Amino acid sequence: MRRIVMVLVMIVGAAPLAAQEPQCASTNNFVQASCQAAVDGVRAFYPLAGMVVTGGNPVIGTARSLGGLGHFALTARVNAIKAALPDPQAGSQSPVPSSFNGAVPAPMVEGALGLFKGVGGGLLAVDVLGSALILPTGINDLTVDSGATHISDAALGFGYGVRVGVLNGGFPVPAVSVSWMHRTVPRLRYGTLGPIIGTGDDFEFTMDLTSDSYRAVAGWKLAVVDLAAGIGVDRYKSRDTNIRFHDAVTPTSVRTVVINPTNTRALVFVNGGLSLAVVKLVGEIGLQAGKDQSYFTQFSDFDPKAAHVFGGLGVRFGF
Repeated sequence: MRRIVMVLVMIVGAAPLAAQEPQCASTNNFVQASCQAAVDGVRAFYPLAGMVVTGGNPVIGTARSLGGLGHFALTARVNAIKAALPDPQAGSQSPVPSSFNGAVPAPMVEGALGLFKGVGGGLLAVDVLGSALILPTGINDLTVDSGATHISDAALGFGYGVRVGVLNGGFPVPAVSVSWMHRTVPRLRYGTLGPIIGTGDDFEFTMDLTSDSYRAVAGWKLAVVDLAAGIGVDRYKSRDTNIRFHDAVTPTSVRTVVINPTNTRALVFVNGGLSLAVVKLVGEIGLQAGKDQSYFTQFSDFDPKAAHVFGGLGVRFGF
């Protein structure tokens, strides 16, 4: 019954509601609120999705370059970060509740190949970096777009980059390196509109993601234990993010809002590694800085402006 009443009010319309996103402007409060919730939901979610697919250290557990041709490292790791998504059936509520609020995992395989061992103490040593990641969509209402690269129900993304050595180090002097990586995540879809207003969800959106990650890492090797710490900056982009919602002009009319959000976040992280014969157990914990993106929507159980802890565990093999 409550749903029917809400639908009738949406069709009839109400007084204008001030909104942060001009494309959401409507004489209908419920329509405008749903559109704005979707816009703010995208802006809040995509930096967290970017963080979970990039992680902190591109070669987790170490800062030391590989040593030139003939050397490589292969890592299987799982990153995770806590994130939330607004309930697509409650976009017009205030505050907007979440349909998902929990850890988002991202399994991936990362590789590094030595190209140049550098000069002197490792200066200008060069490693080529690559990654393949899987972003599971076992989250309510989140799916891979039909035309996107995927494995089963999971989005498949790839990355490439380079790491340059500054110092090979030797206790107490740390090994130091800097790196850049570019990663992509294919288009995801969240929510599903029904054929007429009042059926299905209040909104749906599709988004992809690209990231450019810059890192500076220092590390030490102590017998069978590796330690590393680093700082970084990530720049995230989402191109042609489409938000669709019933605009209540007619029972079947749908409006599309297109936004192209970009966001830059700083981060810090620490790594640890334990050598076990030919493999190393490695782990990471870090913090992505928060940022106020002038959200208009109030979320009931998630602060989109807050800093977020991320982490990862993996196994690394190298030669």
